[in-house]
This record gives sequence, structure tokens and C-alpha cells, in this order.
Amino acid sequence: MHNLGHTRSANRRDHLLHTPDAFVRTPLLGLAGGVAIVHVSPAGGAAFTQFTVELEPGGTLDPASPNTSTQRFVYVLSGEVDLSAPSAFHSLAAGGYAYLPPGSDFLITARTAARFAVIEKPYQPLEGVAAPALVIGSEPEVASTALNGDLDLQVRALLPDAPAFDFAVNTMTYQPGAALSQVEVHVMEHGLLMLEGGGIYRLGDAWYQVSAGDFIWMAPFCPQWFGALGKQPAKYLIYKDWNRHPLG
Repeated sequence: MHNLGHTRSANRRDHLLHTPDAFVRTPLLGLAGGVAIVHVSPAGGAAFTQFTVELEPGGTLDPASPNTSTQRFVYVLSGEVDLSAPSAFHSLAAGGYAYLPPGSDFLITARTAARFAVIEKPYQPLEGVAAPALVIGSEPEVASTALNGDLDLQVRALLPDAPAFDFAVNTMTYQPGAALSQVEVHVMEHGLLMLEGGGIYRLGDAWYQVSAGDFIWMAPFCPQWFGALGKQPAKYLIYKDWNRHPLG
């Protein structure tokens, strides 16, 4: 049935709301036995790329540009995947994640039907600091901290807070009614994937209802604020560039 041109999606100069009703699934170079939903990329104004992969059992995603500067972060949304390289093997279930450094040769294979988020960004070296190493983890096992002392807003940092890393990925969980304490305006850009629940997001001068499955891109200096609504917690996965001078 046609929806008469209606969508919650919106694309503005300083932000993008990408909702499931507007997703387009497409083949992707290096992807076999599955499809990708590209949420944002440099073509859309971002300095990174984020997409969701949907794989059939046995489907694969090749390494991200081996022997180049591309680094990759993978977060499993559902199902199970294996990460295999000549020198290592890891399995990830829902909530599992991996940071794959530049030049990594890990092949991702779906053990079951699987969905996972992928973030890719050219690595920005820091003089005198070695590039980061492989990170494998499980989000539920990461200790959470209260944001600015608010026990109803919990943050889990999925990557080490170390100068070697030029971006951060966190999960943020809001109890119903919890909200950011201020409208934030800052130099970092964000890629945000709603995992659970929903609420209201202010982006620029617009206000949006958001729910699980939605993706948001926020450009540097985009005014942003979120408050959780409903009877269950709201949770999202959020990327930001980090640990580098704005001049590059």
C-alpha cells in the first residue's frame, strides 16, 4: 500500500534522520549473501561511513580495504557472526563488537542470519603514538557510568579512552523520562543508531519522534538534545570523532 509520500526521514544541512520506512537495501562491494543499508557517507556530508549489513547464514563481508588507512567498527544487532583472519578467530553474538585496525584482514561470516552495524573511517595518525590494536568485546559486560551523575542516564564506552583511537563508540541508556541536561553544540560529529525504545530528538531547529531502528547523523555544531519517552528505557549506539585537533 502506498504511504502517499509520507516518511519520518528528514535530510537537512546539519543533520539526517534515516527511518526504516525509507531504507533502501543494496549490494555492496565485498558483500556476499546479503545486503547493506547505507545510512551516511562522505557523499552525504559525513567524514565517516555507517551502514547496516543483513547477512544470510554463510554470507560474508570482506575486510575493509586491507593495507590502507581504513579502520572498521562492527556491532552485532542480531544473530551470530565469525571474524576470521590467518592469525586469529573470534565469534560475536548480539551485543558483541569488534574494532578492526587499519589493514586488518578479518573476514566476517554469518553463522546464522545476522544483522550488524558497521562504522568505517580513515585513520588519522598521531605523531609519536602507535596505531590502536584489535579490540573484541561484549557491550553487556562493559561497566556503565552515570552521565554527569544522573543515575537514569548510563553510558558504556566500547573503546578505550586512549590517544591512539581517533573515534569513540558508546551506548547510552535512558530510563523513561530521562533526558540530556542541556542542548549540546560541539565540534564532534555523530552517527547514532537507536537500539531500543524511543523518545524525542532535537536536531538543529527541528524536533523528531525517534524509535528503535532509526539512524541519525549530526554534523559538527548541530544543536542536539534527546529525551526518552514511553514505558521502557531508550538505548542507542553512538559514534563521535575524538582525540584529534580540529585542524587535523
